[in-house]
Amino acid sequence: MQLPNVESTWTQPAPRPSGLSLARIASFAAWPAAVLIVIHRVFVRAWTGSLTDDFTTVWSATRRFVERVDVYNENYEHVDPHYLYNPGATLLLSPLGLTEHIEVARPLFILLNAAAIIAALALLTRRSGYALSHPVFPALIAVAFLTESVTNTLVFSNINGILLLALVAFLQLFLGARPWAAGIVLGLAIVIKPMFAPLIVLPLMRLEWRTALTAALLPVALNVVAWPLTPGASDYTDKVVPYLGVTRDYANASLAGFSAYFGVPGWLHALMFAVVALALAVAVGGLARFRYSDEWLWAAVTSGVLIAGVCLLSSLGQAYYSMMLLPAVLTVLRPVGTSPMHTAPIWVGVVVCFSPLEWASPHFPHTGAVLDIVLVTFAWSVFVLAVAAWVVSVIVSDNKEAADGARKFPRLQRSEMAREA
Repeated sequence: MQLPNVESTWTQPAPRPSGLSLARIASFAAWPAAVLIVIHRVFVRAWTGSLTDDFTTVWSATRRFVERVDVYNENYEHVDPHYLYNPGATLLLSPLGLTEHIEVARPLFILLNAAAIIAALALLTRRSGYALSHPVFPALIAVAFLTESVTNTLVFSNINGILLLALVAFLQLFLGARPWAAGIVLGLAIVIKPMFAPLIVLPLMRLEWRTALTAALLPVALNVVAWPLTPGASDYTDKVVPYLGVTRDYANASLAGFSAYFGVPGWLHALMFAVVALALAVAVGGLARFRYSDEWLWAAVTSGVLIAGVCLLSSLGQAYYSMMLLPAVLTVLRPVGTSPMHTAPIWVGVVVCFSPLEWASPHFPHTGAVLDIVLVTFAWSVFVLAVAAWVVSVIVSDNKEAADGARKFPRLQRSEMAREA
């Protein structure tokens, strides 16, 4: 028997390149990370739950709807989670109440929201110009499921994952020249969360009346249909609407909530409100320049600015609503220089919005607790202000280039003007 060559066994030439692309190698790491993080967030964190439980409140209300008991029969003087959905939304959510076993309904609802988030990320990946086989897709899943907004959406078991998919679907349908379908999707989202109503601005800016009217009228129609079907529907206007008009001073990252918590003087709150509203107007108005030339940048970023503005300027803004900024944030995947996401300041806001970090500590308990409250308000404000600043810088740069061109080629410009005349 021939003995192995010791020298060839223990010493070999360097490995030869395999021919695999860097993207393929990145997928080897990205997919296991995505799968493990999703499993952990869904089957460990979400199913375990927390003290904050959005699902039980909704499921209990839908059970009352199915059992023909007054839906809005809660004591709205307490700070417990309350059922705040209108009768139209109650009708849409009523299938949750078809089972009397919450231990069945809640896990299924969590899975549905997780699947909706992944589907939304898939659409955003394709819209960004990448195939789902590219490592960008699993990397986005991994990062998204680590964020505070996705994690708490699943842990609290609320509907925000489905609403994210509705937002992305609306943008896709609207830009894909399917106006009626876009209006229906946006209208359904508005019924569930009226915070989506400002997105009607998008079709109005392109004079797409079919989308705008459908989105505006569908919530009205659904509530008209649902009102006689909802036991105790009048309690919605008698109890819930007045409750919604009161700014709560806990778990509220809006400017009103911030001011209520810290006792901010009225003049200072009004000043902050005016600054954010002005920045919002500048950002939305400036982005409108791209509504035909770069429609995805315009629609994605404008939707993010509008939702951040609603969270800041309305009476209630909660941190996990930051998930609705994802279409805007993912414009970072565009060519360099063609998105406000390619500027440094905006990432201060983005990182704080999505960071799962908690700042409370035994070493500085008060300061840490304050940071946990104010940082989301700060982050949304930075996001809106940074987009407004980018828009202004682009307009100034374009005007400067036009002026420089006019000075360099005055004769050409005059001849072109004469020819046009």
